[in-house]
Amino acid sequence: MGEKKKIVRVSGVTKNFDLGRIVVEVLKGIDLEIEAGNYISIMGPSGSGKSTLFNMIGGLDKPTAGKVFIDEVDVAQLDAYELAWLRCRKIGYIFQTFNLIPVMTALENITIPMTFAGVGDDEAVRRGMALLDQVGLGGRHGHRPAELSGGQQQRVAVARALANSPAIILADEPTGNLDLATGEDIIRLLKELSSTNGVTVISATHDYKMLNVSDQVVWIRDGRVDKIQQREELDITTGGLSSNH
Repeated sequence: MGEKKKIVRVSGVTKNFDLGRIVVEVLKGIDLEIEAGNYISIMGPSGSGKSTLFNMIGGLDKPTAGKVFIDEVDVAQLDAYELAWLRCRKIGYIFQTFNLIPVMTALENITIPMTFAGVGDDEAVRRGMALLDQVGLGGRHGHRPAELSGGQQQRVAVARALANSPAIILADEPTGNLDLATGEDIIRLLKELSSTNGVTVISATHDYKMLNVSDQVVWIRDGRVDKIQQREELDITTGGLSSNH
């Protein structure tokens, strides 16, 4: 078998924030390669730089120096239109706070990215309903966010992230606002989608339950990659899902 495709390459990335009198170095030379179809967790203490790295990979921020390649495209070289196109079609985003539009139904929230991508209304509804089924919310398409539990809202957000069949899903603390059992459900769902849809899932997280489903864990400390562990090297007993699930 040939080597798996590298869907993300981060090369020598630094990020400084100019706070007036002082410049804060948040990322201090990150090198990272992520293979297509893998489930990656980026872990580290608050202030380690993991969210900043996550934003670089998602094209939400640009490095001070170094390069970020998504599917061999240098993100920093894209203009605003090209970057929007890349984000819309290649990347699905899941946020800790769900970021659903309150006045819209579950189905409408899911079909918004399809509308931006030029998908026709009938096709968008068909795909949106199929995605709701996939995340276990088939009967809730007409419900607005306020009529759904936190876990259900995050499932809608997962379905929305999949709207345009992205190559990458970026999940920023996807279990941060959920209780333990619901968080486990969302983690399991993301792993399932990674396996069945062949999507690369990259999650910035504090949640040690993520270890149990990760193919690779990237530990960030003080703006650098501290270590990268493959699944077989992880101590799953530190708080993963128990094996009888």
